[in-house]
Amino acid sequence: MEIVFADRMKDFEEGIFQVLNEKKNELEAQGRKVYNLSVGTPDFKPAQYIIDAVVEAAKKPENYKYALADLPELTEAVIHRFRKRYGVELEAEEIMSVYGSQEGITHIGLTLCNEGDVVLVPDPGYPIFSIGPSLVGAKLVTYELLPEHQYLPDLEGMDRQVCRDAKFMVVSYPLNPVCKAAPRSFYEKLIPWAKENGIVIVHDNAYSDIIYDGREGISILSIPGAKEVCVEFYSLSKSFNYTGARMGFLVGNKDIVANFKKLRSQIDYGTFLPVQYGAIAALTGDDGRIKEQCARYQERRDALCGGFRRIGWEIPDSEGTMFAWGKIPEKYGEDDVAFVMELMEKSGVLCTPGSSFGSLGKGHVRFALTMPVEKIKEAVEAVRQSGMIGA
Repeated sequence: MEIVFADRMKDFEEGIFQVLNEKKNELEAQGRKVYNLSVGTPDFKPAQYIIDAVVEAAKKPENYKYALADLPELTEAVIHRFRKRYGVELEAEEIMSVYGSQEGITHIGLTLCNEGDVVLVPDPGYPIFSIGPSLVGAKLVTYELLPEHQYLPDLEGMDRQVCRDAKFMVVSYPLNPVCKAAPRSFYEKLIPWAKENGIVIVHDNAYSDIIYDGREGISILSIPGAKEVCVEFYSLSKSFNYTGARMGFLVGNKDIVANFKKLRSQIDYGTFLPVQYGAIAALTGDDGRIKEQCARYQERRDALCGGFRRIGWEIPDSEGTMFAWGKIPEKYGEDDVAFVMELMEKSGVLCTPGSSFGSLGKGHVRFALTMPVEKIKEAVEAVRQSGMIGA
């Protein structure tokens, strides 16, 4: 029998990460040294007190039942975190957990959109920003992020009819992949603009704790009036290295939160209780470890971006996120995929082609800062020795 799959599956080709992983395995099988700077999985460990909280909770048989809802202590921990870290006061009705930001962004369109509704997504942008709304049958309209606008959306230059039609807009800073931060003044313009146009803002706040050179990592909810039109995804993956636990939150507009809760009550039974207890420990712990980790990421950024510039490859300093982003050398044109494959073959250094993140990513690459400084220096030297940089 021939199985006919849904038309939407035609939009999902084999991911570039799978292709890169297969090439990596091939090189390693040949005994080659490989520097994998492609996938953004933190190499730092969770704090021991977080691990201990999970372990202790996992010892109790009663914690293996359906959770059904967030623990009241977890909700209080989120309130504590946002008050302490961002100066934002949240109410319990403005908070819900999700299985990480990726899952939340995938499904939130189900509560906000009917088929054909317009959703504004960034180009370049993290792929799930587009994939999530597309699964709902939304009409995706990209807004360009260009260097001449400091990689911020040109709100005044957007098509007025598109703005009137748009149901929601995905915004995220510091932004993966372009590694740019947004000043508070941008959000102070975004909120009244969204109100004027009747657009919900869905803000992905994954990297506000990994931001460099004294910049301020904020919550969009710290902007006056934001809760009227905004919700924000907050993740424990990058700040607390809690990636595999899949623990994140949607916070903000209580009507959106209530409707998303109603949807998710039909498709899941709550987050595993030991994972919730680990999250409580993370959210109520000391920020010193987070700040120290950010300093280590900045050292890695300096080693990678500064190292490449010293050998003639102009990779600008990342302003935030655990990544770095830049154009491929001019002599390679715009074919970032071919460049990445050649770089891997000649140097053993893996990075991600920018075209994976949208049409404006073409001709760029993204590096993950997921190796110690000394290993990053080795990777830079391997690129130098490859002969691919320079005349």
